[in-house]
Amino acid sequence: MMELQSETDARIIDGKATAMKVREEVARRVAALVTRGVRPGLVVVLVGEDPASEVYVRNKDRAASKAGIEARTIKLAADTSEEALLALVAELNADDSVHGVLVQMPLPEHLDAVAIVHAIDPKKDVDGLHPFNVGALWRGEEGLVPCTPAGCVELLDRHDIEIQGARVVIVGRSLLVGKPLAALLLARHATVTLCHSRTRDLAGVCREADILVAAVGRAKLIERDWVRPGATVLDVGINRGEDGKLVGDVAFDQVREVAGAITPVPGGVGPMTIAMLLENTARAAASRAGIAWEELI
Repeated sequence: MMELQSETDARIIDGKATAMKVREEVARRVAALVTRGVRPGLVVVLVGEDPASEVYVRNKDRAASKAGIEARTIKLAADTSEEALLALVAELNADDSVHGVLVQMPLPEHLDAVAIVHAIDPKKDVDGLHPFNVGALWRGEEGLVPCTPAGCVELLDRHDIEIQGARVVIVGRSLLVGKPLAALLLARHATVTLCHSRTRDLAGVCREADILVAAVGRAKLIERDWVRPGATVLDVGINRGEDGKLVGDVAFDQVREVAGAITPVPGGVGPMTIAMLLENTARAAASRAGIAWEELI
């Protein structure tokens, strides 16, 4: 079921159902690639034993395999040297069977995450974080787009929420979400305000939004009176509440009473991240083979 709605509450944007549709579409495109002799390959590199990262990587592997993507994880010890990790990235860059390379973050403190990201072949950078892809995004050129921002735009499109001309407020200016999402929405002719910890009258700015995106990492920061009645609210935050349960950056029970549409946590934006990772991997494989994405329908 795509959306749930009572007479008074906002539409609930079901990210799980939407992500499943995207994954099914990716699987069909992957099957079309396979018939042309191309099997998309994704390699995830996991350094250390962070429990949350291990769970996330397992979910990525499982989802990729279901979509027909050849997926594998390379696990390295927490004390792996930067030289060794860079050598592995270079090896994966040179491997023609690998179309997507993802080094799972966060890395142990002794490793330079920026240097590692910069070492990945931009055409295999399925996280969309290499400077080449960041520049392409802001210039409106072809490149791989960060997965979570791409998932946010996909949710808006698939739930018929108008982007062109909309006033969008994004709370959070990270390289992973806030900044790339701003670029994507500007390219779609939205008017975008990017907020942060030094924004004056943050609540007042949020109330101006037709589309409000919370991506700051503070549990239940966005309250009812921060939201204009009828606005669409995308909650990108994932926080652990006092009771141990996952909560977003939005006070969901309050905000759903005034918003027009809202994503829950969990089950909102989160599932879209992996779905868009699969799409990026398939896109990278098609591009490498010289096959237009539009042909794979």
